[in-house]
Amino acid sequence: MLRYLVAITIALMLAAPAAAGERAKALSAAVLDLMEAGEFQAIHDGLAPQMQSAVSVDALAQAWTGLLQQLGPLQSRGEPRLVDRGGLTPVVTALHFQHGALNANLAFDDRERTISLLLQPAPAAAAPPAADAGFSEREFSVGDGGGDDALPGTLAMPDGQGPFPAVVLVHGSGPLDRDETVGPNRPFLDIARGLAERGIAALRYDKRTLVQPQAAADPDFSVDDETTADAVAAIEALRATPGIDPARVYVFGHSLGAMMAPRIVQRADGAAGAILLAAPARRLLDLLPEQTARMAELQGADPAAAQAALDALEEGIARVRAGEDLPLAEAPLGAAPAYWRSTEAVDPIAEAKALAQPLLVLHGGRDIQVTGVERERWEAAFEGDPRVTLKHYPELGHLGIASDADDPLAAYARPGKVDDGLIGDVAAWIRQQEDGR
Repeated sequence: MLRYLVAITIALMLAAPAAAGERAKALSAAVLDLMEAGEFQAIHDGLAPQMQSAVSVDALAQAWTGLLQQLGPLQSRGEPRLVDRGGLTPVVTALHFQHGALNANLAFDDRERTISLLLQPAPAAAAPPAADAGFSEREFSVGDGGGDDALPGTLAMPDGQGPFPAVVLVHGSGPLDRDETVGPNRPFLDIARGLAERGIAALRYDKRTLVQPQAAADPDFSVDDETTADAVAAIEALRATPGIDPARVYVFGHSLGAMMAPRIVQRADGAAGAILLAAPARRLLDLLPEQTARMAELQGADPAAAQAALDALEEGIARVRAGEDLPLAEAPLGAAPAYWRSTEAVDPIAEAKALAQPLLVLHGGRDIQVTGVERERWEAAFEGDPRVTLKHYPELGHLGIASDADDPLAAYARPGKVDDGLIGDVAAWIRQQEDGR
């Protein structure tokens, strides 16, 4: 799926020692100076060779322009700081725009070439749950027995002895944190806490492409590497957790995570079923041109430039499907052809039909990414099937948050909360599965 905010997202495997800390901070400041000045050729000249082949000068310029269109002019920058992320140590600098904030993450090799460039939302820290919230939160590690490849997460656990039913929250596309932060919104935080208040444990974790962005540099990196394997590991870890009923652990997938949820259930030993929010019904490469055209129109992009970008995207998709080993700069969204070919093997409806476990499928009527066309396909496939419950929320957007029909993009930048009725429906559905056992 398209990322929720236009962003620059490039990361490659470290092949050499990184630049020293203070020098890396100075290099990061220099790159950000060039970005503010619109000197994208100079930024491109400073990229490591593999990155130069993965992204064009025009792509850098368009990504930055898109951010300015959404967030307004850049007003100030914070102090740079070094952050350890599983072998990659980027310099993180807060960027304060008129209508929001981002973190700029940059890393450099020992030849002072840029090897990672990521701009992502930077909201204020979430407040801890109230003492009388009826649940508590604790740190939780997903995968690798807590080793270097493990993903940090948070488990929201209801008060009491249990054992409790539980959900594992699986992200949409992009390098998302455990709260699935999008602008000022944290849909996974809302959902996890809302379910925990209702007596259902919820595990959320940082996505691998956020914690270890260099993983995506593997030319064979697949959608299963991005999503499925970690979700399966999270289910296994949660089922083994004291206070959790191992027979009542569900997958809650959003967007890309919803597309992959049937596969996750099939591959995870003992998964009880799945909740799919904003689930596409078709393969990603079928959706991508439609999403690209829709977003360009909503953002008021120049029609000629938008059509040229769409033509290039469709050409890249055709070449991927023809089996070409095209350069990253010519591949859809700069992702490796192997990644896109792995998504071609995912047929969400066919995989859902193959399951024995129950499904709850939720769609928002004002979703501009997974539109009513996708919802109608799910309805046509499963209407009348007692194993599948279908729900439609006419006023909700892609994040499960109320959206303005006249300005749907505003919902991504305006603070909001996931609809309480939707969360209540999820909790009620889980309880119904227990009653029917």
